[in-house]
Order: sequence, then C-alpha cells, then structure tokens
Amino acid sequence: MTYPSTPAHAGVAGSRAIFERARELLPGGVSSPARAFAAVEGDPVVAASGTGSRLTDADGREYLDYIQGFGSIILGHGDPLATSAVQKAAGRGAVFGLTTADEVKLAEMIVEAIASVERVRFLASGTEAGMTAARIARGATGRPVIVKFEGCYHGHADEFLASAGSGVATFSIPGTSGVPASSVSSTIVLPYNDPASLRSAFEVHGQDIAAVFVEPVAANMGVVIPQADFLLAISQLCAQHGALCVFDEVVTGFRIGRSGAQGAFGLQPDLTMFGKVVGGGLPVGVVGGRAELMDLLSPVGPVYQGGTYAAHPHAMASGTAVLEVLTEGLYADLERTAAALEEGLAEAAASAGAQACVVRAATMLSVFFTPSPPRDFAEVQAGDRKSFARFHASLREQGVLIAPSPYEAWFPSASHSSADVEATVAAAAIAFSSSSA
Repeated sequence: MTYPSTPAHAGVAGSRAIFERARELLPGGVSSPARAFAAVEGDPVVAASGTGSRLTDADGREYLDYIQGFGSIILGHGDPLATSAVQKAAGRGAVFGLTTADEVKLAEMIVEAIASVERVRFLASGTEAGMTAARIARGATGRPVIVKFEGCYHGHADEFLASAGSGVATFSIPGTSGVPASSVSSTIVLPYNDPASLRSAFEVHGQDIAAVFVEPVAANMGVVIPQADFLLAISQLCAQHGALCVFDEVVTGFRIGRSGAQGAFGLQPDLTMFGKVVGGGLPVGVVGGRAELMDLLSPVGPVYQGGTYAAHPHAMASGTAVLEVLTEGLYADLERTAAALEEGLAEAAASAGAQACVVRAATMLSVFFTPSPPRDFAEVQAGDRKSFARFHASLREQGVLIAPSPYEAWFPSASHSSADVEATVAAAAIAFSSSSA
C-alpha cells in the first residue's frame, strides 16, 4: 500500500512528508516497533486526531479505529470526561514530585475493584510495573528465578526479553540483540496453556523460583484464552512451592470487566500489574497486591523503586475520570458490541471460505488465520501471516484500522456503535475474500 495523494489535514503536512522526515530523526521512523507496519508490509499511518470510534490521519482520511491506543482507550478517543479531567489537571500544573489527591482517589478505586489488591504503587509504564513486580517477588522470597510463558509480554526489561531454552525446565536465552545472557540466566520460558511444563520447572527449580508471571488472558500474541486448569495450576503450584503468582493485567485490567480477568476467573494472584485503561489514555503503570508484599517497597521496606513521573498528575486525573464511569451497564453495552463484532466477523470469514477464526475475551478479540483458535504461541506463529497482511490492507483501504500485527487484539470502545460494527463486518467480508487471493 502507498500513501494516497490527498491533501494534508487541517494544515498539517501529509503522511508521506511527515514519515519521510521521521525516518531521518527516529530509528525506522517510529518510537515503538509496531508503528512501522512492517508486519503487514504497509506504510505507517500518521495520526492527526481521534474522536470516539474514529481516527483521522495526516492526510485527512478517517478510519473506524480498533487500535484505540493498543487498548488504552476504552471510552473512545477524546472522551469529554477524560479530556476535561486532563485539562483541569494541566491547569493546576504538571509534575510536582509530590503526592496528589487524584493519586489517592485512583488507588482507592483500584483497591475497591480488585479483591487481591490492598495497596498499589503507581509507575510510568507497564515495563516499570514488570520490573517492580519482579523486584518485589525476589525481595519477598530471596530467590532469583522468574518464570514466564512464550508469547506473553511483560514489558521490555532485559529479564523478560527471553526466549525458551533447549528444554522445558532449562533457563532461557536472550530474545533480542542487546540483552546479555546474564540478564536472562534466571528466567525460564514455558509454553502457554501447559501446566505440565510448569510442574516440571518447579520439580527442578522450585527452591529458586521467586515468581511466575502470566497474562491471565493472553493479549500480546493476539487473544489466546487460558484452558480451564492453566491459571488454577499456576496459583496452586506457586502456593505449594512458596513462589508468587503475578498476573499481568496491563491489558485485561478494567477491560475484561471491572474486576479484571482475575475477577472473571475467581482467582487472587499475589501481585497484579495494571496499565493502559487505568491511565485513561495517558502513560501509567501499576503494581498492586497484599499489604505485606507491597510494604516491601521503599520507603517502608528494603526493595527500592522510584520515579519522577510515577503517578503523573494528568494520568491520575484521567484514570480517575475513566474508572468512575466504567459501570456494569457500560461493560454490558460494550460486551454486546464486541459479541456482535465477533459474530459478524466469524460469519464473514465462513462465507468467504477463509481459513480464519475469531477469538474473543469479553471486550477484546483477535482474528487468526489458523484453522482453529490457537492455544499457545507456537500455534499463533503457525498462522498465515501473508493472508493477515492482505486482510489488514483491505480493511485499511475500506477505512477500518486494526493493529498492524497478527499478534495484537482488536479493542472496540464504548463509542463504537452498531452501525460501526455493521460497517466493519461489511468491510471484513470483502477483506476475507481478498486475503486468500
């Protein structure tokens, strides 16, 4: 796909000119790899503005947007309540380096909503949340080893950028250049949805495992649903061996209902990571858990963590405004929207004869070009990426924007209407037909 020759939007330079300049100033022209659109072999979208379910690019072209800030936006772009809250906060100042009332209020809302959380520590990103949770776990247990699962993303700290070793219970190898082997020498990477592999890891390394990290519903390899016994096995094995169970709900927190994935599954992890929705579209990271674990953090305990931008006042104000309106009624409406989208996409794929499936977890979903819903990262990787790229390009040509990667989710917002869903399904019917061309 190439940039259209349309006029620039509202006096802004067009997408081509902006991105050509970006490539001179930013590695690959982006500040985060997915924005390069390399996985779908397309030209990057240069965003200019967003309103509700729609995003407008720098060429003035409007899209129905299902990226929604990779799940950070749940009410829709430019929501009046969130916007007003940020404007008022900006009028009061920027960074104070001090506690604010909105910080306390947002903490109260999280603690009230999530049964496993008694205290929280605010940070500036999900990556910091992962780093801090690992540090708490090691401080609490005196053990070095972290266990994670293939396809789950817990931020780009070195210890989490790991690839599986040569066997189920072996330590990992660096997953990217720039990560020394020593940084992942205490990380074990296992297959998702495979409790047997976790049992084996505990049998071999149980006395050294500080924590097991998991996305309770995987969202960073596309939406992969946990099998019935998987999360329960993690919780039980951690308790049995004195390790901490850490749920990464950066994506699912306040997205899969107000109590998150853990509420939906009736489980209580030792620690939970939050982000995205909690910041109302502004940068945020959160670690929460039982008081005795959280009080290991300085200045109360011996585990250090700090940050100038932690609990940024604008993010605290925006997050509070958003969480205040996330009622059961709103979640029910959003669930209906997501269910209608899932049903329509599945019917469109079947009608087109596409080898594709739609996987939904509450208010987020993925389209996989696989014969059946993937159960782990290996099955996700076996999907037809060329077909996905053609599908993505066709949707974009028709004014529907989804994440530029087969490993991401769709995020319908509260602003997506039934007419939006109908338009999306109609576009998908054409896109599924073109994907197999």
